[in-house]
Amino acid sequence: MTTVDSHHHFWDPARADYPWMTDELAPIRRAYGPDDLRPLLAAAGIDRSILVQTRSSSAETAEFLAIAASEPFVAGVVGWLELTGPDTAEEIAALRALPGGDRLVGIRHQVHDEPDPEWLARSDVRHGIRAVTDAGLVYDLLVRSRELPAALDVARSIPDGRFIVDHIAKPAIASGEIEPWASLLRPFRELENVACKISGMVTEASWASWQTRDLRPYVDVVLETFGPRRVLFGSDWPVCLLAASYERVVATARELLESLSESERDAAFGANAIEVYRLAAP
Repeated sequence: MTTVDSHHHFWDPARADYPWMTDELAPIRRAYGPDDLRPLLAAAGIDRSILVQTRSSSAETAEFLAIAASEPFVAGVVGWLELTGPDTAEEIAALRALPGGDRLVGIRHQVHDEPDPEWLARSDVRHGIRAVTDAGLVYDLLVRSRELPAALDVARSIPDGRFIVDHIAKPAIASGEIEPWASLLRPFRELENVACKISGMVTEASWASWQTRDLRPYVDVVLETFGPRRVLFGSDWPVCLLAASYERVVATARELLESLSESERDAAFGANAIEVYRLAAP
């Protein structure tokens, strides 16, 4: 079985600006790259990974594709491009023509940072996501509860698209609140074209004191909604380091999914990512 970490990042604050990297995130405000992650993957028994954008920058996407071209463990890149422009299809083609362009598997935008909770409902955004779908790419949904209704609508409106909800839509785990998040997530059950990453939970919990039991009610809702064939493990490294080591994140995910059958766990830890992202064989 091939195991896949479906969500991690690289960055270097000395070379680029990261507006989301506030003072609260000072512990991770340093460079992280392939040499940092490679031994962690090996120790955790993870074979391959998906490298995900961190900035609204097509230049970063080009850099990530170049990394994927030289790093065998990076199976795919979820990049960024301007969805609201007239030339989305041409921009995708240009990215694919770059070194590592065959590793482009998806597109993402920091939707939860947009002032408008209906940003995904805009016609220009829908046109861009349509182009992403036509190019055979996944659209990763980086949303919170506030944006889930618009995310649901866009996934319904593009039934041939493939969508993945990142970080289980970031519920308020630290406060123990499960509503309205759960009620807003459950309608995705009917949409077979939407999967969900079991990722990013530890940084939504209390960083210093979280326990596996704090995460379980949220994972239960995700499994009830998406089922074991539409969930993907992701570490969200190095963001996760604010609250847990890579090793602990992997171990916690395995504990949370231990009630699944062996084949279902294998799917969550690899096969689902390979299928949804259409990852090429190594």
